[in-house]
Amino acid sequence: MHVWIDVTNSPHVAFFRPLVRLLEDRGDRVSITAREFAQTIELLEDAGLRHDVVGPPHGGSTRLGKARAMAGRVRALRRFAAGRQFDVALSHASHELPLVARSLGIPSAYAFDYEFALAQHSLGCRAATRVVVPEVIPQPRLDRLGARAPKVVRYPGLKEEYYLHDFQPDDGVLEDLGVDRARALVVLRTPPDVSLYHRSGSPLWQDVLARVGSDPGVQAVALPRTPEQRKALRDAELPSLLVPERAVDALSLVALADLVVSAGGTMNREAVALGTPVYTTFAGRLGAVDEQLLAQGSLRRLAAADDLVLPPRQASRPRSGRPPQLMLGCLLQALKR
Repeated sequence: MHVWIDVTNSPHVAFFRPLVRLLEDRGDRVSITAREFAQTIELLEDAGLRHDVVGPPHGGSTRLGKARAMAGRVRALRRFAAGRQFDVALSHASHELPLVARSLGIPSAYAFDYEFALAQHSLGCRAATRVVVPEVIPQPRLDRLGARAPKVVRYPGLKEEYYLHDFQPDDGVLEDLGVDRARALVVLRTPPDVSLYHRSGSPLWQDVLARVGSDPGVQAVALPRTPEQRKALRDAELPSLLVPERAVDALSLVALADLVVSAGGTMNREAVALGTPVYTTFAGRLGAVDEQLLAQGSLRRLAAADDLVLPPRQASRPRSGRPPQLMLGCLLQALKR
């Protein structure tokens, strides 16, 4: 079987890495296309995943820029796929892939775990053969996106639990970054400023950054999404803050941290799966997955920087994991039309 995977954002590299290994171990051929955005290409290279960069980079924060980039990338993906005889196409929140796959008659699976990115999911859900989501997302929210119940395949738990199934952190990341191990380690993840679903600006992130980055008892590592965010973090010149030059082993960093404060979604859930205490400063509407984690107490919502409490260090933490074979089976339901 020839499998086409499209990777368009940094977190998707970790998601697909064990699935590619499973596919190749069973004798399937895998072709990966990628979009130049955030640390996606660097992470693919670090993971040793062969790929082709196809189409223009991310279209920025405006609707017009996104529309132009999407149109150009759809054309580029069609040219890439011509004559390659793909049997199935898989993506996580890459809405361009289902559009192209449908036009070429290729069965496709479109996965996501945040249901309020309405613009992209409305396209991806309608075009895909199957829509793969966590079981906690209510069906009425999917109906709004064009993902009717017969098209939907559900999986239990968090997607992060599948790719962290047998994860072992590498503490070499701390040495590479120059982390002072005598201080508490706090990992910070910047907001998704270029996302249409994240338009609720808040000074909270800046307040947290100033507080943590100035605390002499803390070693903070901030992980930016874009070059502009990296420059802004460095320009702040906060004494306790480290800003990596390029993509790093963020999974190991989160696993070894004493606390994570993230304005996004995936890193919050990675922290939960790895047993690391985590606050969310996400300013958009919370999806069903994060609503459940908040109700369970696995995730805490931060209302003000002064409310941030550094938990005591733990020698070991409970970690959760699920066999990645189950996730692969859900995605390959696209073949059963």
